[in-house]
Amino acid sequence: MTDFERLSQFANEFTTKEDALLVEVNEYTHQHHTEPHMLSGHVQGQLLRMISFMIKPRRILEIGTFTGYSALCLAEGLTDDGILHTIESREETSAIADNFFRKSALYPKIKLHTGKALEVIPSLQEEWDLVFIDADKQGYIDYFKMILPSVKKKGFILADNIFFHGRALEEAPKGKSAKAIKAFNEFIRQQTDIEKVILTIRDGLYLLRKL
Repeated sequence: MTDFERLSQFANEFTTKEDALLVEVNEYTHQHHTEPHMLSGHVQGQLLRMISFMIKPRRILEIGTFTGYSALCLAEGLTDDGILHTIESREETSAIADNFFRKSALYPKIKLHTGKALEVIPSLQEEWDLVFIDADKQGYIDYFKMILPSVKKKGFILADNIFFHGRALEEAPKGKSAKAIKAFNEFIRQQTDIEKVILTIRDGLYLLRKL
């Protein structure tokens, strides 16, 4: 077992356990989806939940629903009148997420949109307290540029998979997604209108605050 695997096991054992619905989402995704590694999972999911509780957002935007795990975590910290808008481009995966959302007491607060994020986002006309970017990696810079004007002052943006399995740390990464994440990281580093910190959890998480 590698040091990283030991640390991950330790974190998993000492983190608050998933509720029954999250366990169901986790197990279903690993048993039936061809890309289960895309799931936020137990430890990162609990971090998203904690961040949401700390911020107490009224409006959350999630770009990349997948099977719904992260949305269920993020929605827990919403205000009483809060809404989470989440966007999934693939109809089949969107249907899976919708099924799980309907089982949650938070279902009235979750609005699922199926389609391309760059087309859906302008139609929402919201001001965001918290945004979670976790969709196609080649779109990260475009998503950031589109959503930043509608993020509230001192609002937060989270961007997932910024290590991209370690490949984005290479000087000359191979593959379109790895190259795109490396470019996104460099792009964010140059921005002066946000504060930023990298969280080394799972596959890397950028935590950004609009100034």
